[in-house]
Amino acid sequence: MARIVAIDYGLKRTGLAVTDPLQLIATPLATVDTAALMDYLKGYAGKEAVECFVVGYPKNLDNTPAEAARYVDPFLLQLRKQFPSVNVALEDERFTSKIAFRAMIDGGVKKKDRRNKAMIDRVSAVIILQSYLERKQ
Repeated sequence: MARIVAIDYGLKRTGLAVTDPLQLIATPLATVDTAALMDYLKGYAGKEAVECFVVGYPKNLDNTPAEAARYVDPFLLQLRKQFPSVNVALEDERFTSKIAFRAMIDGGVKKKDRRNKAMIDRVSAVIILQSYLERKQ
């Protein structure tokens, strides 16, 4: 089975998470400068079989696209163009950063380490991926 890659897209940096080959467990993969994201994804997909990209999509509480969606939409077009044979799924990303921060506190991550925004981005990507996997079942 191929892996599923989750993308928590940001203007400066992007958090990535990935499943195991059996698509059971979501784990953090990396935090990448957004400018280098497409090159990173191409390199990763060249080494590992990727079945699907799950992109966190920003929504308002009324389920309409949030203001930040205008930055994600062009990325989605580029992603689909670069990887035409790979499915692209959208997953609601509301509150993922807050949930990630709370999970880090509950997991005993030190206050100094919780200030690391790259870590929050990776954990947010894991939450997006886990949510997708649970909904998919």
